[in-house]
Amino acid sequence: MRTHDESGGGFAHWLGLYAALAAMALYNLLPFFWMVSSSFKTDIEVTSFPATILPQSFTVDAYARIWGQEGLVRYFLNSLQVSGATALLSATIGVFCAYGFSRFRFRGRDTMMVMFLASQVIPGVLLVGPYFKMMSFAGLYNTHLGLILAQTTLTLPFSVWMLKGYIDSVPLEIDQAAEIDGASRLQCLWHCILPNILPGLVATMVFAFLLAWGDLLWALCLISEPSKQTMTLGITNLVGQFRVLWSDIMAATVIGCAIPAGAYVFLQRYLVKSSAGSAVKG
Repeated sequence: MRTHDESGGGFAHWLGLYAALAAMALYNLLPFFWMVSSSFKTDIEVTSFPATILPQSFTVDAYARIWGQEGLVRYFLNSLQVSGATALLSATIGVFCAYGFSRFRFRGRDTMMVMFLASQVIPGVLLVGPYFKMMSFAGLYNTHLGLILAQTTLTLPFSVWMLKGYIDSVPLEIDQAAEIDGASRLQCLWHCILPNILPGLVATMVFAFLLAWGDLLWALCLISEPSKQTMTLGITNLVGQFRVLWSDIMAATVIGCAIPAGAYVFLQRYLVKSSAGSAVKG
């Protein structure tokens, strides 16, 4: 039987734990709350001091102005095209690379995996100059294809590492049984491996999609034509030389967050399965 002191200590432990989690949740959610709240404020209220937490004069004028702008829908579709293609290309190439690293033994295998991982510690700003020169030389500057290829090279190394971990969790005996039945390596990958790593594959695609969707640096350096700009780059156009339209910026940011938030909601069960599978493997 637990004593009074033990039960009190356990209660204090859980109370402190939940208090810490609540503080972390507040810290992470407060910027999003402030963004949504500011998007419904008037231009005067959003810059007033002291600041108001909730809109005193609720208005959707910022959304009306943003949605009425000619370029918003085009920026949105451009981001959707670039991010979707980056996620698909990164996952497609990544699954073949990961399968090779997981199932084959060859000289330099470990060294190449380390190089894949080491490439992630290189600051992206250092690669802008070389990428700009290469894209210009190949005639891909100011094209969505050039931006997609640049984004894919950034997301691919981590995608390979993620997918290799999931493929490693699939028993090798499954491949061997399929090969005995006459299946080729490609058929083993398609029919045996992919169904077992589907949650991990979805998680990898979501990672690549979100990274490409939130990118500003590469879009700023590789895209100059207004009609080809992405959502993040289009939002920066709202920052004027003498005036910053904060309510419009917040409204555009809320609209830009709709796709990532929707992707997480609809693919949540795959992400949970992916996390659970990696936890069990570990």
